Amino acid sequence: MTEDARTAGLRAQVAELMPQAKSDLAQLVSFKSVADPRQFPPEECDRAAQWVADAFAAAGLTTVGLHETPDGSTAVVASRPAPAGAPTVLLYCHYDVQPPMDEGAWRTPPWELTERDGRWYGRGSADCKGNIVMHLTALRALGPDLPLGVTLVAEGSEEQGTGGLERFVEAGPDLLRADAIVIGDCGNFAAGVPTLTETLRGNVNVVVTIETLAGPLHSGMFGGPAPDALAALIQVLASLRDKRGDTTIDGLPNDQVWPGVQYPSEQFHADAGVLRDVELTGAGTVADMLWARPALTVLGIDAPPVVGSAAAVPAIARARLNLRIPPGTDPAQAYRALVDHLDAHTPWRAKVTIELEGMGAPFRSRTGGPARAAMEAALAASYGRPATTQGQGGSIPLCNVFSATYPDAEIMLLGVEEPKCLIHAPNESVDPKEIEHMALAEALFLATYAG
Repeated sequence: MTEDARTAGLRAQVAELMPQAKSDLAQLVSFKSVADPRQFPPEECDRAAQWVADAFAAAGLTTVGLHETPDGSTAVVASRPAPAGAPTVLLYCHYDVQPPMDEGAWRTPPWELTERDGRWYGRGSADCKGNIVMHLTALRALGPDLPLGVTLVAEGSEEQGTGGLERFVEAGPDLLRADAIVIGDCGNFAAGVPTLTETLRGNVNVVVTIETLAGPLHSGMFGGPAPDALAALIQVLASLRDKRGDTTIDGLPNDQVWPGVQYPSEQFHADAGVLRDVELTGAGTVADMLWARPALTVLGIDAPPVVGSAAAVPAIARARLNLRIPPGTDPAQAYRALVDHLDAHTPWRAKVTIELEGMGAPFRSRTGGPARAAMEAALAASYGRPATTQGQGGSIPLCNVFSATYPDAEIMLLGVEEPKCLIHAPNESVDPKEIEHMALAEALFLATYAG
């Protein structure tokens, strides 16, 4: 069978499977699988894990198990061994999701897959249950007689960042060993533009606390000479960015350039929902700022709330900081630079305490291998245009664990999560055409990489 005929046959097969894909996604979205027992019953994650295990068993994976990971969550592992001499591919996804956040901001029920204006809405419809359906549809299109080995791992606590699967891999590396790893937790630069994600930023999270007084003081009697902890914190936070919006941490480079696909500022303005007439930040291009340079975000501040606040000088103030770092930056060095900067820029000799919450290394995938070549060709065949590359501002620590544990494996990041999906936000959605095209690309990849 020629490649053109195979592509046409798989394209028709995937198209025929799309009603089932929608039904699968509706069932998955209905599970309130937030891996946080303080918010949702753990039974919701258990039900999602069992559904994933049963679905991939029905799709032809012959060895299926539910495995407890060191953080107490459940990983689904399903596999079919490779024929003699054929490679093995590991397909990754996660079935846990972010909480819906402000349910009042949703235009559709968050736990009910709803079609609207050609998109499918619901929490997890893209991140990452849409990618589960992508993997599932690709395997169904190929049928049970796979030309290579396939292992599916679906994580149950990725959104919590508790590292369960990372430690599970390190403790038992043989279970997931593969020649190529497809991380189904990313997406295209835009819908209809086939894209491989090549880089991920690392991160450093800290909580900084500034104390100046034994307790709050009357602002009329003491305000002026009494050192204001909140004012000190504001001054410190202001030192972390310059007037253009560039992150300015002493000793941390902030002039790197992104060499790949560029992100038009007008498109980013729309994708990010930036308010009209509000300018983007930073002196570099959008791609430079997003994928090649460090970015400091103030995630939260503990300070007296406006409602109920008193006429008092604050004695203590805290902020939670998230520093994203690009490939080539060591997270330990970035943490040290951030600590030194915060110490140096705290005014009035105020007492400053810095607590490290966690850190993760950035990641860069290898290029030029046979799996990458097969995937690029599969994406081009599915979409009818060449594949491109991008970076991603987020972090997936598991990629570094896979790279260290399986140094010879090719790791590729892709999926259905293009910008309009609004992952982690209210009104998350997925373009069903992205599920269809990405499932076809993955099926083509599995068929051709085996050869």
